[in-house]
Amino acid sequence: MLLWFQFTLFRNICLIFFFQFCCTKLISQTENNAKSIVEKAEDKLRGNSSFAEITIQIVRPTWQREMKMKAWSKGKKNSLIYIISPQKEKGTVFLKRDKEVWNYIPSIERNVKLPPSMMSQSWMGTDFTNDDLVKESSSADDYTHTLLGDSIIIDRNCFKILMKPTPESSVVWGKVLVWIDKKDYMQLRVEFYDEENVLVNIMLGSDIKEIGGRILPSKMEMIPVEKKRNKTVMIYNKLNFDPPLKDDFFSTQNMKKVN
Repeated sequence: MLLWFQFTLFRNICLIFFFQFCCTKLISQTENNAKSIVEKAEDKLRGNSSFAEITIQIVRPTWQREMKMKAWSKGKKNSLIYIISPQKEKGTVFLKRDKEVWNYIPSIERNVKLPPSMMSQSWMGTDFTNDDLVKESSSADDYTHTLLGDSIIIDRNCFKILMKPTPESSVVWGKVLVWIDKKDYMQLRVEFYDEENVLVNIMLGSDIKEIGGRILPSKMEMIPVEKKRNKTVMIYNKLNFDPPLKDDFFSTQNMKKVN
């Protein structure tokens, strides 16, 4: 009887350890799969390098304003934005180089380095943050990823993924929910929550078409939840992937020269 009890106890312990091992492995595989989905969506929009011409419309209850800009990127570390219009802001430049973010202000002919604390602030009076536009943080590298299930967004089957910042990252949001199209890996809906789990902004992708040789949403709307009838619309007028860009294009010296 004692031997039978010992055998049963040993078997149960083994089953518990085996179950824990399988669950840990399954969770790890799920996390890796969710991260790979986010990486595919990032890579599809970014490419090895890219050039875009963009219109931004700021919509408020009593007025609207429009901006036009050019944007270049190379890999995950380098991006540059040049404001074309309105005239009073023409020549303003934003540069991201690795983890540094710089702003060139033509009226004073100076480069100003933006501290991390400014990443959560409004970019040029829009509903996008500085981090949204210059991408100091990376959706793939600065967050953990959990696949929550499937959803339908504008008649497309999507992965629903929870992203939470890693302990060592310095990011704006407490958590992010993202819906990514299963077929073409497009971000069609993103919800941004603060550190107290309150929904702050919703970003919606629409007007899906071939642009730059890829199927992408050509319109992105950022909607602040607590500001009714406010939104910012970003429209891609032109998008080219993999243009030849040298690393020194993304330099503080070039901020004064780019046009």
